Amino acid sequence: MADEKKGTITAAALLAAGLLLAGIAMGAGFFLSRTTDRFVTVKGLAEREVDADLAIWPVTFRVSGDRLDLLQEEIDSDREVVREFLLEAGFTPDMISYSAPKITDTRTEDLYRGGTAPEYRYIANTTVTVRSGKISLVKKTMEEAVRLVGKGIMIAAENWQTPTEFLYTGLNDIKPEMIETATKNARLAAEKFARDSGSEVGKIRRATQGYFSISERDRNSPDKKVIRVVTTVEYYLVD
Repeated sequence: MADEKKGTITAAALLAAGLLLAGIAMGAGFFLSRTTDRFVTVKGLAEREVDADLAIWPVTFRVSGDRLDLLQEEIDSDREVVREFLLEAGFTPDMISYSAPKITDTRTEDLYRGGTAPEYRYIANTTVTVRSGKISLVKKTMEEAVRLVGKGIMIAAENWQTPTEFLYTGLNDIKPEMIETATKNARLAAEKFARDSGSEVGKIRRATQGYFSISERDRNSPDKKVIRVVTTVEYYLVD
């Protein structure tokens, strides 16, 4: 009887110890899970101003006539005048290309029906395109293009269909450095948050690279570009 009672007490003690150890283990696991759940999400910005390295300048002019064969001759003649103007300015032949003319037959256009008949039946808009990395030369020659009017070339005003473009093509060369800068700025923001909350910044939990954007610095400087990238980083916080 005494042995049975002693065995019962021993079993109860072992059960209590087991429950105590299980509770400690569960508590430690809960504390660990709560610790690993502590993190902060921050964003880091990197911004850089660069000069465009490629210009695409469409020089569009208009030719009118009543006969298609004569219209084509005038188109070819005016193209040559524009080409010579560009070569004299300093561009090379490989920077100059032609587009097919867009010819309108005014007799088939609803725009003119019932109104005053146009002077000529055919109107052709023709474009000579300059593609060059000589940005300063493109800007200078654009200002001097009015001289073509004195040569009998009817230069058309620039519109949304044929805008002059200034592009930056060296993005891949500066991407790594900009991402590094954005990540460092994100880390600084995380450290500021950690100090304010009495914690320290731990390892990176998750990081996402944002997309790169290229925009004009301002409306009057299309050849000046601003490149931006924003990274989103999650850091663990530790006591």
